[in-house]
Amino acid sequence: MEYNIEKFKTGLLDLGIELTENQIDLFLTYYEMLIEKNKVMNLTAITEFDEVIEKHFLDSLSLIKVKDLHNRTNFLDLGTGAGFPGIPLKIAFPELNITLMDSLNKRILFLQDVINELGLMDIEAVHGRAEEAARNKKYREKYDLCVSRAVANISTLSEYCLPFVKVGGEFISYKSGNIDEELDAAKKGIKILGGTITDVHKFDLGENKQGRSFVIIDKNQSTPKTYPRKAGTPSKNPL
Repeated sequence: MEYNIEKFKTGLLDLGIELTENQIDLFLTYYEMLIEKNKVMNLTAITEFDEVIEKHFLDSLSLIKVKDLHNRTNFLDLGTGAGFPGIPLKIAFPELNITLMDSLNKRILFLQDVINELGLMDIEAVHGRAEEAARNKKYREKYDLCVSRAVANISTLSEYCLPFVKVGGEFISYKSGNIDEELDAAKKGIKILGGTITDVHKFDLGENKQGRSFVIIDKNQSTPKTYPRKAGTPSKNPL
């Protein structure tokens, strides 16, 4: 199938990202697999090509605005869903060493198919809930960087994500809308978890000028063993 990729190329240019023809082909194959699988399971409500390009692919890649991704970073994408932002970041920056983690095994099986079909290396798809996986020595405080596009308040996300980050590493949350109050409410909890909000980078995405933010949290000290709390507690009763 033929696609008009001018909008994609313009968006990449805006981000300062150069892709080879082969990398662009990988994005198109990923798009086709996503749409095909979406017919039988709910992966995304966004299916129109230009919208997927803007709201999934370019949004995922916009991390480059706040993080140098050309180094071999050990990287966790928590609550990856259909593979965002991890798969786009892996295609664009092959040197990243990425773990995709999601609580729904059907999504993980789809992501494994994508990894195999695209021939991606140094990337794994792991089925696990954050509350349990963060207590596993294999994953706890093992990552230089944890990212998440999951929809939850920053306090809840921090409780899920910071236990995976090694001291000296970072948690970066993709957010939309006005987050100032949310950040103020989260500062105390983030400190308890061993982190500090060091930057909030606000920007507009795409021709529709959607308001987006990156919340950057440095991990200064080890997360106490009591966190994350049992399933459901971080969202019902944020720190």
